[in-house]
Amino acid sequence: MSTPTRGTQSDGGAAAGRTPEVDRPGADAAAPAERDPDGGRADDGTGTAQPRRGRFARWARHRQDLTVLGVFLLAAVWVTSQHWADPSGRVAALYSSDPAQVQFFLAHSVRVVLHGEFPFFTEQFNYPDGVNLMANTAILALGIPMVPVTLLFGPAVTFVLLVTLGLAGTAAAWYFVLSRHVVRSPLAAAVGGWFCGFSPAMLSHANWHPNIISQFLLPFIVWRVLVITRSRRPYRDGALLALLVTGQAFINEEILLFTALACGVFLLAVVAQRPALWSAAWRPLGKAVATCTLIAGTLLAYPLYIQFAGPMAYHGLSDAVRDYGNDIAAFFAPGSPTLGGDQGANANLAPNYSEENAFFGWSLSLVAVGIVLWLRREPLIRALAVTGAFFAVLSLGERISWWERELVTGPWEWLVRLPLLDAVVPTRFGLITTVVVGLLLAYAVERSRSLPVEPRTLRSLTVAGLVLVLLPIAPMPLAVTSRPPVPAFITADRWRGYVGPDQTLVPIPVPSMGNTHGMRWAAATNLDFKIPGGYFLAPRNGNTGDPGRFGGRPSGMGRLLEEVASTGRVPALDDRRRRRSLDELRHWRAAILVLPVGQHHAEPLRRTVEQLVGPGRRELDVWVWDVRALTDRPA
Repeated sequence: MSTPTRGTQSDGGAAAGRTPEVDRPGADAAAPAERDPDGGRADDGTGTAQPRRGRFARWARHRQDLTVLGVFLLAAVWVTSQHWADPSGRVAALYSSDPAQVQFFLAHSVRVVLHGEFPFFTEQFNYPDGVNLMANTAILALGIPMVPVTLLFGPAVTFVLLVTLGLAGTAAAWYFVLSRHVVRSPLAAAVGGWFCGFSPAMLSHANWHPNIISQFLLPFIVWRVLVITRSRRPYRDGALLALLVTGQAFINEEILLFTALACGVFLLAVVAQRPALWSAAWRPLGKAVATCTLIAGTLLAYPLYIQFAGPMAYHGLSDAVRDYGNDIAAFFAPGSPTLGGDQGANANLAPNYSEENAFFGWSLSLVAVGIVLWLRREPLIRALAVTGAFFAVLSLGERISWWERELVTGPWEWLVRLPLLDAVVPTRFGLITTVVVGLLLAYAVERSRSLPVEPRTLRSLTVAGLVLVLLPIAPMPLAVTSRPPVPAFITADRWRGYVGPDQTLVPIPVPSMGNTHGMRWAAATNLDFKIPGGYFLAPRNGNTGDPGRFGGRPSGMGRLLEEVASTGRVPALDDRRRRRSLDELRHWRAAILVLPVGQHHAEPLRRTVEQLVGPGRRELDVWVWDVRALTDRPA
């Protein structure tokens, strides 16, 4: 059974608006429904070519598109409005580590462009071991185009801009693909695009992960995959797909892997229903996939070599996130950053507030099931249902639970150690189900137009249904909290009088997963100085090839100062502890230690550091310890 014909011929020869592998093999593209073959002029029956309404229809369509895109952009600004009020002084509530890490990566992009720095590895943090940036989602495809913004306004502004454009851009991309290739109804395309761009899962990640919500290439990747199943130019279409794949690899590889898996499951579900389609699809599909693999493989070969075999490469995620899974109940609760959301009620239904990858609410969950039952005779709907359900189950993780009560072992238990899948956070499979639900909503709105109901009544019922399912999960402004400013000692470049090119500035506390302010200091200078430690993924104990963990080699001094920062208690240190701390400072090639005067528990931290390296002195808004005389000595 075919999907609605949009009336334009696709690049690959499939009828645009049809899902190519669901239509009957060899079907010709339908004649254009809203375009004139002669470019907008037609014979009026008198033999004279007259202007037709085509150009006015096209202009109306463009205005319609601009209106939809404007709504998406306004919604994205609404969601990020609390951040825009003070990008440098506000950060996502609850967790501030990921934004600091992303800002560090944005500053790295500046160094790549201005200084020709190696893009896939850096020693500017976790010195001297460094960090494998290909294994840490350095978002080069986002950071490099944003270099002018970062230079003019700083990485904090760039971060908020990326979040805003990620939400609006993803919604707009899905709207474009749906409206041009899948459905006739602009409302259907807008609803599908809206949900794909502003779903609870996207809102959850918007606070912390611009790389995850920047999914504007995915609709085009999915469409190109469907096109190549019936392509008349498989080599060209394979090359186009390769370019899209390469671009997405430098935004987020995990989302690219999800897209590939989802396309595979969807196509298998289609072929299982209509095996005859395989005979027409396998030749162009094979040629296009081979072309894509060759080109994308060539372009990505070296970056992937660095990622998996280069310095500080790791194999497999940290145990801290490997078993992240959704609770079944999470699919029936509204997301925290939505109109009907309850952050307290959602506390134990997701691994944390940055990973609410389901949370559709009761009404939408029931309506999604109802859509499948209603349109169950269509192979496309059945394939979408299989795809969404399959990844919803995987998103439950290794242990399937209902309201925190463990029920059974999940299938992820047997997949988690497979290559590539061992680097996946399972709860994020819910992002695939989110897209499936968005497509089901678009198809439901489209199919409702053919119901035997009076038009005015039909419009009222459609609007009422959309309000029922979308209002409880309508996006709200993301919650923020204040964060300490970058010290004037850093912004005024006073540090330059102390720190040489191969030395480090050591923020107090030492940068780690829970203390990332020092990373923001470095990012504010476009990484002009190195720091030890930081928040990143690296092999355990710094041994390339080991399983991953958050942070570098364990640091005795780092743990000591972190404990003082959290408790406010000053320990009594013996000579052995002092010698070990000095050894670490020498290993880091430390030039100065810097403690902001306004740091929480600043006085206990100052007294602890004085036990280690002697008295410091206040300079502007920080305490400074010049340790070059200590660290330049031979160990």
